[in-house]
Amino acid sequence: MTSRHSRRVRHSVLAAGAVTALGILAPAAASAAVSDHGGAARHDGDNTAFVREALEDASAKNVILLIGDGMGDSEITIARNYAYGAGGELPGIDALPLSGSYSTYSLHRGGDYAGKPNYVPDSAATGTAWATGTKSYNGAISVDLDSVAHDTVLELAKANGLRTGNVSTAEIQDATPAVQLAHVDDRKCYGPDSVDRCGADALDAGGAGSISEQILGARADVVLGGGSASFSQTARAGQWEGQTLFEQARERGYQVVTTAAELGEVTHADQAEPLLGLFTPGNMPTRMSESVAVPGGNPEAPIECQANPDRLPEELSLGSMTQKAIDLLDDPDSTEGFFLQVEGASIDKRNHAADVCGQIGETVDLDEAVQAALEFAQQDGETLVIVTADHAHTSQIVGSVPDHTLGNTLLTADGSPMNVAYGTATTGSQQHTGAQVPIAGYGPGAANVVGLTDQTDTFFTVVDTLGLATDLPALSADAALDLPEAPVAPAAEFTIAGTGFAGDRQVRVGLAGEELGTVDVIGGRVSLPATAPAATGVAEVELVGVQSDVTVTGTVEIGTDGDEGDAGTGGDAGAGADGTDGADGTDGADGADGSDDSQGTAGSEEVGDTGGGGVSAGGDRLPVTGMQLTGAALMAAGLVAAGLMLRSRHRRSAA
Repeated sequence: MTSRHSRRVRHSVLAAGAVTALGILAPAAASAAVSDHGGAARHDGDNTAFVREALEDASAKNVILLIGDGMGDSEITIARNYAYGAGGELPGIDALPLSGSYSTYSLHRGGDYAGKPNYVPDSAATGTAWATGTKSYNGAISVDLDSVAHDTVLELAKANGLRTGNVSTAEIQDATPAVQLAHVDDRKCYGPDSVDRCGADALDAGGAGSISEQILGARADVVLGGGSASFSQTARAGQWEGQTLFEQARERGYQVVTTAAELGEVTHADQAEPLLGLFTPGNMPTRMSESVAVPGGNPEAPIECQANPDRLPEELSLGSMTQKAIDLLDDPDSTEGFFLQVEGASIDKRNHAADVCGQIGETVDLDEAVQAALEFAQQDGETLVIVTADHAHTSQIVGSVPDHTLGNTLLTADGSPMNVAYGTATTGSQQHTGAQVPIAGYGPGAANVVGLTDQTDTFFTVVDTLGLATDLPALSADAALDLPEAPVAPAAEFTIAGTGFAGDRQVRVGLAGEELGTVDVIGGRVSLPATAPAATGVAEVELVGVQSDVTVTGTVEIGTDGDEGDAGTGGDAGAGADGTDGADGTDGADGADGSDDSQGTAGSEEVGDTGGGGVSAGGDRLPVTGMQLTGAALMAAGLVAAGLMLRSRHRRSAA
């Protein structure tokens, strides 16, 4: 790394304190005399060595992907001009050494243009593109045009043993965070009450459940954001029927926090005790108070942005939540790293509302998160940081706002007026636009963002840089079943344990032809207590990976204490499917739906159906999750140490 780049990153860290101190309540002073010869130049001599040093080999331990929702070049420029002046820099976003642009179009799902480009995408289709490497339709959450689910970067990272995190200032069920954790046909299939939006994805329709319940099943190590209203809803089907999602989360071992103080007390998060932090019923409040755009703008009286009195404590700012997630996910003693996605959500939402101050504040918030990521990456040396947007948006810097167009005039850090126009709607929500958006990177593999790429390239950049295996059945190919070798008394309790299910997040458990339900996979292991059949004989036990379809079978002898019993026998090989299929559902809208991305309120658009992470074929709720699973796993380990294990054959998919 050159001294020039070191200086730039150090400047970023120092500037972070300045931004916090100023709070951009009033514009800062301009940083350069741009009227001087060369005064506006940003390069300091020849930049070749600087770029050459930034080109690191594409192998990283960690990846931090930061998304500015609706943050095109225009939104970045507006925020920079206001907060730092035309010659200034956003200390995080502008410090990234390698940059490019990518295309964002989605696809039409039906009609005469099925499969052809839809040039104006929404946040669901764009998120699906970078999360799965697959183009899809507006409204799709990590499913393709045929409703088939595709594995996400976060799911693959988890299957490969990495720690994972997802942070957003939106409802955590909103499109951008949801694409890493769920697979549904309709982005508004939020929770158990969204029956009309979930369709075939609902648990009671045989699907994988709503976004909120799938979030619990995805079991990322750290999830932080808004959206608590959906988790207060009650499951309508599955093994958790009748319980709220918050109750389900706690029973499955989650650490659930809802305040800054509670978040501050969390010192660890892992698969046994993942962290779920939900701090508002809907979207989190913005940094700046809302500004009201008016036809023709307000050139005679330029405005200055004001702090939002309803903003949450600084500990819940996007920068602070990003730093907390990094602290919890980073383990210098581990050979495995982490994948973290961070979203600044309301750049888009305030753009829809023609709220220039709101979007400026949210861009500065994201920039602080970028600074936190860059500081860690510089110290760590093994981390790729990528900063980009999902789609372009409306706001434009113009010479004057036309009389028929909404806009505002602001006094910037230069002490100069800046006219910002919103020209895609005269009333209601402003629209997304179809322009390419910027992407920039720092660290190993960052060269892959240079030039013109597509949004789907980001998936492959992250997967390749982390060296992730993508074949889930292969990742669960070493699955094995551990059962007691000695006979189990009729109706007695015993432990069913399985290992090697790395490619799965849940496993379905069957005993003597009866499906007991699903259980979470923790560190590749599953374990649960079961009750033996009342009749003596041989009972078959079956474990089926929900995501890999890998099947393992074995038998346990049911007899009295005096019975000899035998070691049991294994089952036949079974066919496996490569990944999971998405449920069929209703078509998503082809057009970009501005109202879907607008700033939400408590309980808005929160509809869906819950269950327990994996799909249950019926039966009672399993009383085994989280810490109970850990205890059961330790019990199973003790049985192994004692040599009381049944040799079992297992059958796997022929992927």
